[in-house]
Amino acid sequence: MATLNFGLATTSVNGGYRARSKLSRRKPTIVCIGWDPEGVLGPPKSGHLARLEFRRRLEKDADAREAFERQVREEKERRRALRQSRDVPDTPEGLIEYFLDTEAQEIEYEIARMRPQLNKEFFSQLKSELGQLRFAVNKTQAMEDRLIELEALERAIQEGTEAYDKMQTELIKAKTSLAKILTSKDVKATLLEMVESNEINRSLLTLLDENIATAHGANQKQAAEYMEKLRGAVLKYITV
Repeated sequence: MATLNFGLATTSVNGGYRARSKLSRRKPTIVCIGWDPEGVLGPPKSGHLARLEFRRRLEKDADAREAFERQVREEKERRRALRQSRDVPDTPEGLIEYFLDTEAQEIEYEIARMRPQLNKEFFSQLKSELGQLRFAVNKTQAMEDRLIELEALERAIQEGTEAYDKMQTELIKAKTSLAKILTSKDVKATLLEMVESNEINRSLLTLLDENIATAHGANQKQAAEYMEKLRGAVLKYITV
């Protein structure tokens, strides 16, 4: 499952949302989480081999697996509690402060939740404050720090909303493609047609994975097995 990593530097205080700190200037990236499907522990700090080694260790060591699963559950619960405890702002000014006080790993969630509010009015307010700080005659250190934070926030929100919008567009296309496959009388012929029209992609594969997981969770064994077969067939045609 792909997740957005915006690289916002934060400082946790008593397990809550961060105290105001400088945001990183590092460019947001999209990374693939191999051994942390919920994305709650953040991106892996090493490469593919490290993730494979971690997975092997979990498979062999029941205690390590149990500890890891407990850590995942605790982190998910912590995030759920924090999300519920936050008051959602209804003004652009309040929304700016809201995002500045958001943990880095929560930015993706908040962008998705607040997408309708991340509009022209919001960006106009953000650019207005940035302009005032950039062209201030007598800048204090606090103003310089605020400028750095807002510049990083602007980049994160811009790139985050673009990534979210693209993801939503691809998801809609993937749902249409999956419906076409599931209702087809000749799946192989349908897949070949979809290959020609460039409808076979990673978004479709991700959607299949989500449906397979849902079917397993609902104990729908036959549906899960059928979609797993479809996944194998779709995977053969993915080249990117």
